[in-house]
Amino acid sequence: MKNPLFWFMLLTPAWTLIDGAETEQDLMWHLRKIPRLVRERTLHLSNPAFEADAKMLLNRVCGIECQRELPAPSLSELEDSLSYETVFENGTRTLTRVKVHDVLLEPTQNLTTRGAAVRRKRQVYGTDSRFSILDRRFLTSFPFSTAVKLSTGCSGILVSPNHVLTAAHCVHNGKDYVKGSRKLRVGLLRMRNRGGGRRRRGSRRSRRDAKGGSPREGMDENLKGRARRGGRRRGQRAARGTPSFQWTRVKNTHIPKGWTGGGRGDAPLDYDYALLELKRAHKKKYMDLGVSPPVRKMPGGMIHFSGFDDDRQDQLVYRFCSVSDESNDLFYQYCDAESGSTGSGIYLRLKEPEGKNWTRKVIAVYSGHQWVDIHGVQKDYNVAVRITPLKYAQICLWIHGNDASCAQG
Repeated sequence: MKNPLFWFMLLTPAWTLIDGAETEQDLMWHLRKIPRLVRERTLHLSNPAFEADAKMLLNRVCGIECQRELPAPSLSELEDSLSYETVFENGTRTLTRVKVHDVLLEPTQNLTTRGAAVRRKRQVYGTDSRFSILDRRFLTSFPFSTAVKLSTGCSGILVSPNHVLTAAHCVHNGKDYVKGSRKLRVGLLRMRNRGGGRRRRGSRRSRRDAKGGSPREGMDENLKGRARRGGRRRGQRAARGTPSFQWTRVKNTHIPKGWTGGGRGDAPLDYDYALLELKRAHKKKYMDLGVSPPVRKMPGGMIHFSGFDDDRQDQLVYRFCSVSDESNDLFYQYCDAESGSTGSGIYLRLKEPEGKNWTRKVIAVYSGHQWVDIHGVQKDYNVAVRITPLKYAQICLWIHGNDASCAQG
């Protein structure tokens, strides 16, 4: 966190970082009417095997490179894909069918290229632009405090006192639930403090005073004790502020049927998101959901996210970058990221329409690395799944249990 650009990006209002072509008015959250998802019926399914490998097979994922050739989904296909599985802590599973009301079907948006060069397969592109958040003042403060770690090796983001948004493939590979997801846990970052407490009863000094030691002996012992305590304090200062995780069990997991096998083709990348309900509520500030705006309505076309990359053990890693391409459901970008950061919540900071406050909202879920065929040329991107109005309605329904709080987003 020594790079001054980081502090500049973090502390400066978003609209001041871009050119005059975008005004402050452009950089506001524009509330949209959200379609209604209504539960139709819930069916009991057989218990999953929990035997899938955690690694997602990207060559079996239908991304925009194959969806360009498909017609826009019909209402019945959307309802099938937005129906969802729920797997419970005891290993049982249900399927909930939904009906969609008040939806405006949008035409399929093709991928547009912007001169991106062909790249070798890697997730860190050129100079590594990631920042490890090491200062406890930031680790324990919003927005960084909303990032969580999953026991399956992914990241996620807090979106309510009881819920975590993450990538579906972190718990389900498109065919079955992954090993370890039956006892899935979520790690909330906390800072470990050692020492600094009151002297325990029955300590050496207390025992000595009780036996009536001489004043001189007491002074000598006091000097020795100060020296010992001084050495311990130096060690404690080195350890103070080291991150650890408070692990919480997951009560149930919701995954759209579009991912688990009900959509068109094998595990469409459009539906690579899941919601985890925690068994015990947390007390941290969480990040609200937001409908993903088009790139032209984002400050500088840039996105931000934080996660626990595997190559930086237990460090929270923050990054930002501009979006290279977009479709109706996906962002394609070159944010530097390594395995472990998948499932992170991608967020923006925009101004509220009816006030002067700037608010961060999660508008996408980071899915990972993918090769894309564009006019016969293979290009690779790091991909994120956008929160569209329909996905907002679905995730909001999962969080609140009804659609009463999901009219606008």
